[in-house]
Amino acid sequence: MNKELKRVSLVVLMMFVALFASTSVIQVVSADSLRENPSNARTLYDSFSAERGPILVDGVPIASSTPVDDNYSFLRSYSSGPLYAPVTGYLTLMQGSTGIEGALNDTLSGTSNAQFFDQITGIFTGESPKGDAVELTIDPLVQQAAWDALGDNSGSVVAIEPSTGAILAMVSKASFDPNLLAVHNNSEVLGSYEALSADPAKPLDNRAIAGDLYAPGSVFKLVVVAAALESGKFTPESEFPNPASLTLPGTNSVITNSEGGSCGGGATASLATALRLSCNITFAQLGLALGYDSIAAKAKEFGFSDKLEVPMPVTPSVYPETESDAQTMLSAFGQASVRVTPLQIAMISAAIANGGMLMQPTLVEGILAPDLTAKDQLQPSVYNTPMSSETAGTLTDMMINGVANGVATNARISGVAVAGKTGTAENGSGEPYTLWFTGFAPADNPEVAVAVVVENGGGRGQSAFGNTVAAPIAKRVLEAVLNK
Repeated sequence: MNKELKRVSLVVLMMFVALFASTSVIQVVSADSLRENPSNARTLYDSFSAERGPILVDGVPIASSTPVDDNYSFLRSYSSGPLYAPVTGYLTLMQGSTGIEGALNDTLSGTSNAQFFDQITGIFTGESPKGDAVELTIDPLVQQAAWDALGDNSGSVVAIEPSTGAILAMVSKASFDPNLLAVHNNSEVLGSYEALSADPAKPLDNRAIAGDLYAPGSVFKLVVVAAALESGKFTPESEFPNPASLTLPGTNSVITNSEGGSCGGGATASLATALRLSCNITFAQLGLALGYDSIAAKAKEFGFSDKLEVPMPVTPSVYPETESDAQTMLSAFGQASVRVTPLQIAMISAAIANGGMLMQPTLVEGILAPDLTAKDQLQPSVYNTPMSSETAGTLTDMMINGVANGVATNARISGVAVAGKTGTAENGSGEPYTLWFTGFAPADNPEVAVAVVVENGGGRGQSAFGNTVAAPIAKRVLEAVLNK
């Protein structure tokens, strides 16, 4: 009899342990994933029943919640919606959430693990639940300047404070109004979402960090120069043969410099001259001399292929393995299959500006309690150190020359040394160019690094260049910071 009782007791004990383990997994280990599951209706209702915390720029709400008399208690509204849409994203009943709304949903809705005791306190005090506020790093003057400067172009502008990684501006066009997706009418939300999704201008894409990645063209030459200088095998004075055209090995493909002639007119061209005048042939030769592995390793150090969050996930930029010497040579001036986000290009300039140290980029300055008292402030952190301070200083001088008397002259600012690099990326026979500028200012004490990309040749097909379209946009953004 005792034997049977022991067996039954053991089975009961094992069932209890299994029940305890499963509930622990659900309540502790899987709590976050279950809460974030889009099929979890309770999470959706909780998000709307609590007063959602505001998203703030310089202390002013750009997303806030207003009480309404319906099943969801509060309506989310966005001031200057299209201007900040790439940052705030949207919160909807049926189509999920994006941007800061999605990445920090738990914090904004008051349901994060860090707010557990606030929830318990609310039960005893009878206070209505409220979410925390999120203060962004965005500077409203810089954001507006970037928006205005980009004008009617499709593309993006990203501005970063090099010393902290704080993102001062993140603009993406075409944009959209998040208020269209915030209404509490499912059919209306679905109609707006489907219209935005079908729009060929792709307004829902945050071009700064996601969507279709761009060929970087000559702005990628900054990575290649960093790899060359760090290798110890090259200096700015290193000379290369200087033909007006070059047939890629093993192919019938001929490459030329953007101006069609040789690089500066001499029998040879130095690396410094090649960067200042953005000479493709010199960089093709440099790329072959460095080899794929060296360039790929340096790109990785700058953040290529990394899964970055700001806190929204960033689509990784890619420097894919090349299949031939010809592909390696093309990749060395940002062609072949190299693809990037504007944020990645801004990070490259920010690292150079910060003495070779790349800071973790972020949109979040701090988390504030519902009464707007500080809870958690931004602590800048180092993401990586892709180059020495000596290399960063050398690259800075080379970039200054590019703006002062090279192919980036439209970024000049009177009385200020600007370091910069343009790019004009090809996208196939007959296709409009993708136009770039990246750089920072003041070059001797950088306050801001910027990346600008303009799609479709700025409406000029293949007749425009990075210096004619992207550089003037960047200049206005740099001035917005410097003139504060």
